[in-house]
Amino acid sequence: MKNTGSLSIYASFFKRPLDFLFALLATIILSPVLIVVAILVKYKLGSPILFKQKRPGLNEKIFTMYKFRTMTNETDENGELLDDSKRLTKFGKFLRATSLDELPELFNILKGEMSFVGPRPLLVEYLDLYNETQRKRHTVRPGLTGLAQINGRNAISWEEKFKLDIKYTERITFIGDCLILISTVKKVFLKEGIHSKTAATMEQFKGSKVDDNNEGN
Repeated sequence: MKNTGSLSIYASFFKRPLDFLFALLATIILSPVLIVVAILVKYKLGSPILFKQKRPGLNEKIFTMYKFRTMTNETDENGELLDDSKRLTKFGKFLRATSLDELPELFNILKGEMSFVGPRPLLVEYLDLYNETQRKRHTVRPGLTGLAQINGRNAISWEEKFKLDIKYTERITFIGDCLILISTVKKVFLKEGIHSKTAATMEQFKGSKVDDNNEGN
């Protein structure tokens, strides 16, 4: 699904080169942190160190997203994985609260699959559940953080998240991206919006019955 609207000069020509430059610098500067976290994940959670999952990106192109794993592989007597709340360890909660688990996504940014700022990449199985308005979130590269993450993250509803995602795609500016990044750092330190109100992680999206374009103001 390609963006049929007009992107700003920043979004069209400067956003991607800046993403690459700052992702490269961040990877170099944070390499000691990446190594230490990788060692701790290996020691506390075992292998694999990285959590890899297919996610839809720009124009719904599927890519492999990288994160440090935060959960064990514990299963029940039938061999089924336990609930997230039971597999999410204290160390895993720390990684999520500090967003250290997101650091490997710097490699996704370097590869051009993600951006520092944009709608978060969600599960592939959600693609068939979006209404036409919600699908517009894939007209830009997914982000390490985004407008939804600084306005509630996992503590807001799916519909609220998608509205913020679409709002971002409609106005992408350098100043706006900088403000989102600054606010993200603040949210990480305050540990706000990490958990859903009803689950240890965000509950599953099951689709929206109403297209936002048909809703009143």
